[in-house]
Formats: sequence, C-alpha cells, structure tokens
Amino acid sequence: MFTLSCESTVDLTLDHLTKRGIPAIAYTYTIDGVEYSDDMRAGNGLTVFYSQLIAGKMATTSLINTDRYLEFFRAILDKGDLLHVCLSSGLSQSASNAMRAAELLKQEYPKRKIYVIDSLCGCVGYGLLVDCIADLRDEGKNIDYLYRWVMDNRLMVQHQFFSTTLTYFRRSGRISGPAAILGNILKLCPIMHLDAQGKIVAYAKVMSETKAIAKTLEEIAAKIKNGSDYDGKIWLGHSNYISSANKMVEQLKIAYPKASIRVFDIGPVIASHCGPGTLSIYFWGAMRK
Repeated sequence: MFTLSCESTVDLTLDHLTKRGIPAIAYTYTIDGVEYSDDMRAGNGLTVFYSQLIAGKMATTSLINTDRYLEFFRAILDKGDLLHVCLSSGLSQSASNAMRAAELLKQEYPKRKIYVIDSLCGCVGYGLLVDCIADLRDEGKNIDYLYRWVMDNRLMVQHQFFSTTLTYFRRSGRISGPAAILGNILKLCPIMHLDAQGKIVAYAKVMSETKAIAKTLEEIAAKIKNGSDYDGKIWLGHSNYISSANKMVEQLKIAYPKASIRVFDIGPVIASHCGPGTLSIYFWGAMRK
C-alpha cells in the first residue's frame, strides 16, 4: 500500500483531492500580520483573500519547513509507502525541505519506500500532473512505476500564461521595477511559461487582453501534443479573472474538441505572487527546454 500526496499549491479544490484520495499539506500566507492556512476552497478564504488584494493589501507567503513535512509524512508512513510530489523548486525552496525530511525518515522507516519528487510544475499545472499520476495509480500501477513515470514526464506538462498587471510580479522579483511601471502605463500583458528548471520566464509582451489570448492560443498550438487531435486534459487557472478564462475556454473547445477542459481558481499562495488578472493554461506537450 502507498499514498500519493501533494501540496495545496496544486490549486485544485480540497473536495477534488479528497475524492481522489490525495492528501495535501497546506502552505500559509500572511496579510496584515495575520497568518492564514490555504484552505483549498473548503471555506470562503479565497473570496476574502482576493477582496483584500483588491483593497490594496499585500500578501506574503512562507516555506513549508522540515518539521511540518516530518509530521505530515509520518502520518502517511505509519500506514504504508509514500509518493510525495512537491511544488517546483524553481518557484519555492519548500521542495528542499521535503527532501530533507524524506532523508531523515528513511532512517526512521527503513522498510518503507519513500519517494519525494520535485514536480518542476506549478499551480494548476502541478495539479494536472498529480491528477494524472492518480489516474495511473487507479489503473493499478505501483509506486516504483509511478516514480519513474513522473521523472520521465514531468517536463511535458506545459505552463502557458499571461497577466494583465505587473505589480505583483514586480513585488516577487520576477520583473524589474521600471519595467513593471512602464508595462502598467502601456497596459502590456507579459506572455510567460515555465522552463525546464520550473522557473517563470517572461518572453514576450502584447498590448491588450485580446492580443494576449490570441498569442497564448498560438503558443499552445505550437506546443500541444498531437495538435488539434489532442484528447488529454487542458486545465486553466485564473486569479479572479473568470471572464477571460471563459473566453479562452470557448476558443479551446473549438481548437481541441476532443480535450477535457476544466477551469480552477488560482489559490492564495500562487496569487500572492501573480495578483488578480492572471490566466494560465496547462496541457501535455513537447519536453520543456
């Protein structure tokens, strides 16, 4: 017996993960000196969070420390083996704490298999990877097979996204201050993706949401597996930006009629760094470079 686990930054709902039998360890964020746990849409935390951001509040996030991982992993290892998939190390150093905890627990649980994997994915793309691992688990694949499969396929999860505001990317150091100020004045939308190290790369800019959607669709077409015959999952994440998500869904349905398309809210931990007005699309494609 083994357990597949993840972190709240998969940005799926707690209900979804519970139904799939995937426990998640929660990140925390802080606003005005008050620390909150990412409730994964189990309550009204996300609504309150976005209202605070819109009101001008600033949110900060914290790493998951080694002690919290130890507690989380022990509860799983008391029952069986562990396959834990972390948020990309290119987005957070929590992955190194998880791996440190795993090394300590290998001595404490010498008969257990303990796999902790850097997903090199983020947000709903990380969620898509974990959900596909669960599909294979439910088909009867064992923990060793799944470990090898994740290592071989994690860089094939494409992360394509854009944002209508650069303020939060500036705060998190993704974009320089002068570039963010100029971009906001000109209403530029940066076009971004995740690279092979699981890091955000802004590689183009367009003026207006309409052009951002068109450019994003162009990038998806260039990268998606099997082109218009793609029949896998296309999952979208949005940060308080449902109108743009709905526009994108309509275009994707036309371009990829066989695909399974779903929309998820970007949770407070990722949104603390991207802010409202970000739209992201995740799908299987060529190996990220």
